[in-house]
Amino acid sequence: MPRTTNKQPKLHVKKGDRVRVIAGNARGTEGRILRVLPKTERVIVEGVNVRVKHTKPNQQNQQGGRIEAERPIHLSNVMPLDATGKPTRVGRRWDEETHQWVRVAKTTGADLV
Repeated sequence: MPRTTNKQPKLHVKKGDRVRVIAGNARGTEGRILRVLPKTERVIVEGVNVRVKHTKPNQQNQQGGRIEAERPIHLSNVMPLDATGKPTRVGRRWDEETHQWVRVAKTTGADLV
């Protein structure tokens, strides 16, 4: 049944997660998610997909020049890492104490923090 009230896409990763890139030029590299872009289903991972941007001189950067920065990659190209450092799929379980849904690693069954 399609979502009727909450139209935001359901994502398997969030900001701060440790992930491994599973496809593309950076395949096999690991990093932490710096930013999640839910509308375009993309994430920015530190040290992955670094590109050079040429900037004109401005107030913050008097000199101008070349700035290296991470660019977004598609959400489907990353997998979160569990506590042992292995890529895992993500499940959910209801926590009775906190009355919230908790993300769970499918490989070990441990909570993802």
